[in-house]
Amino acid sequence: MPEAPTIDGANTTWLLVSTALVLLMTPGLALFYGGLNRAKGVLNMMMMSFSAIGLISILWWFYGFSVAFGTDVNGFWGDPGAYLGTKTFLAEADLWGATAENPSGIGVPLYVFMAFQMVFAVITVALISGAIADRAKFAGWLLFAFGWATLVYFPVAHWVWGGGIIGGDIHALDFAGGTAVHINAGAAALAVALVLGKRLGWPREGMKPHNIPLVALGAGLLWFGWFGFNAGSELTVDSVAGLAFINTQLATAAAVLGWIAVEWVKDRKPTMVGASSGAVAGLVAITPACGFVAPWASVLLGIVAGVVCALAVSLKYKLGYDDSLDVVGVHFVGGWIGSLWLGLFATNSVNAAITDVVGASDGLFYGGGVTQLGRQALAGLIVTAWSFGIAWVLAFVIEKTIGFRVKAEAEVEGIDIGEHAESSYDLSPAGGGTGSAFAMAGIGTPGGGTTSGAKPEAEPAEPVSEKVAG
Repeated sequence: MPEAPTIDGANTTWLLVSTALVLLMTPGLALFYGGLNRAKGVLNMMMMSFSAIGLISILWWFYGFSVAFGTDVNGFWGDPGAYLGTKTFLAEADLWGATAENPSGIGVPLYVFMAFQMVFAVITVALISGAIADRAKFAGWLLFAFGWATLVYFPVAHWVWGGGIIGGDIHALDFAGGTAVHINAGAAALAVALVLGKRLGWPREGMKPHNIPLVALGAGLLWFGWFGFNAGSELTVDSVAGLAFINTQLATAAAVLGWIAVEWVKDRKPTMVGASSGAVAGLVAITPACGFVAPWASVLLGIVAGVVCALAVSLKYKLGYDDSLDVVGVHFVGGWIGSLWLGLFATNSVNAAITDVVGASDGLFYGGGVTQLGRQALAGLIVTAWSFGIAWVLAFVIEKTIGFRVKAEAEVEGIDIGEHAESSYDLSPAGGGTGSAFAMAGIGTPGGGTTSGAKPEAEPAEPVSEKVAG
């Protein structure tokens, strides 16, 4: 006779802590993206992240969790009514993974697992916003987030983790979201950026980060929260969770070094923005692999991700798309690197679930041949095509109906004022008056001109490097 359902206190506590850590990542992303943005659009940038917390949380509770983790219907989505928000799951037997043979599952209440996966959905949607900084209507963003989460993220989460075609049929590996989160969001970011077009003045005008300490703070919060993202994805307190934790730190540290090495070689000056961006690139790349590779492979992965992503951010100048904060160069490219890395370095010697649970194979360098590499590539291509296609159609329809891009006047004046009637920094003198603090200090005139005797800067003829990453 199976024992009665029992909550595992350690597993439940760890998953609750991990959920809080992952939730913190979205405000961290808001700070990171906000600092990388220009001052006149920082609040709109941050609002897109905070609004994702509100909107996606409700959608996930009501039907998203059911679509992603309900009983598989056809390989593409789960039973939409399985965990519908109108139902309540507080019974003794409502434990995640519970079966007749194992009524305790992993000993975690269903709502705890639901909340953990909820914050994954939130940040995946928020990631997309970095590609369309300074030019997207807030109403258009909300409508897009609703449609993309429903048609793309919820089903893709099922494909990867809910027993759908990628995890269940193709047997591709994704420990914490390289395919489901980063390739997914990166492909959508590219599609929306193409539909909305380039920012006014890009790439002729320099659009550099307005607040680098804010960038560093956001990157630090992302790094901190990512331990819940990766190590929490083991769902239990065991040696694999520890492996995911140390691999996350090692790959991220190595990526910081890889990115600033590229800057040192190219520009002779390593930057704080580069170090912060390298950290995010490493975090992205290790996400799918953290529980499936040995620590030495994580260090190598971090170096490769830091170098390749640092070089990839310049693709937008060569190809002519305006991905404002380099979501494509970091999340899409980094997600692909981490996913393909599994086809090379995944090994059952560190995690027997590769074969026993997922039905996957060792990577090429562990005697598995190219089988797993092909599976990883196929999974990435499927998600890329689906996410890009749906995102492009959604953005195009929104643009042609309610409008997705703000008017040129609002973009020039500042999207914060045009969309939210507020500004991030009050630079007016404390005693009133019309001059700015800069003008009073003699730095410039209230109208934005130069001080007496100063020559206006000539417009750069070539694109200006923004040294940003998303």
